[in-house]
Amino acid sequence: MATRKNLVVDRTGLGHKVRYALAHPQRVPGHLRRAGRDRWLAFKHHDHVSYYRAVMASDTRRDPRAAVGSPTYGQWLALGRLQFDYLREHGLTPGSRVLDIGCGNLRAGWHLISYLEPGHYYGIDISPDILIAAKRTLTEHGLQAKLPHLTLTQDLTLDFLPEHHFDVVHAHSVFSHSPLTVIDECLAHVGRVLAPGGFFDFTFDRTTATEHQVLREDFYYRTETLVSLAARHGLHARFMDDWELRGHAQSKIRVTAAAPAPAHDAAAHR
Repeated sequence: MATRKNLVVDRTGLGHKVRYALAHPQRVPGHLRRAGRDRWLAFKHHDHVSYYRAVMASDTRRDPRAAVGSPTYGQWLALGRLQFDYLREHGLTPGSRVLDIGCGNLRAGWHLISYLEPGHYYGIDISPDILIAAKRTLTEHGLQAKLPHLTLTQDLTLDFLPEHHFDVVHAHSVFSHSPLTVIDECLAHVGRVLAPGGFFDFTFDRTTATEHQVLREDFYYRTETLVSLAARHGLHARFMDDWELRGHAQSKIRVTAAAPAPAHDAAAHR
């Protein structure tokens, strides 16, 4: 696991940028265009949600699949299937109620909607543009009768959702684009919507070096930072080693409600 290059490299360092440019000269023009766009959007939008909503609008106009990180249709299909298969191997059933945070254009969502009972899929996203693309995906796959919920949201307080309702909460490539304040907000509230025995899976860009961000879009965190943050909100988090075997660039953590303290332990601390 620790041999991945992204675990030891701080991408903000000048040395890394120079070495990367020399090794991949064909990517330099695209990076410069992205950097220019992001500076302009960051100037116009000071809070992260508004900023990243503008990023998604820009990316979706070019290509909705590339906007969620899949440059080709084949990659889009493969990554969606990878997410779905992993959840099914870890307890997902047709009767599960699923909350898909950052559902995008239903890369994994259409698999979930097809598999789940009608009305059991709830997808949320901060981008109206990508949700329009999600509706097209839904129509293309003929899944209207499954009655999925697709909802625009401004934050991750999840305050419009019922308590203890979702067996599976899923966030793929959301925290990799989120500052710690947004992650903290989600972890502070996700326990309220988790059903007894439910779990919350999220991916993140992992580093064992200095935590950092690139262009205000990509955030790199240490595993222990996110595990400790979950614990502050009464949640148990564990690193999912078997996800590392799937070959995906991001790592995965599973969050569950922390087990209550035994009665005698509770009495001892009165």
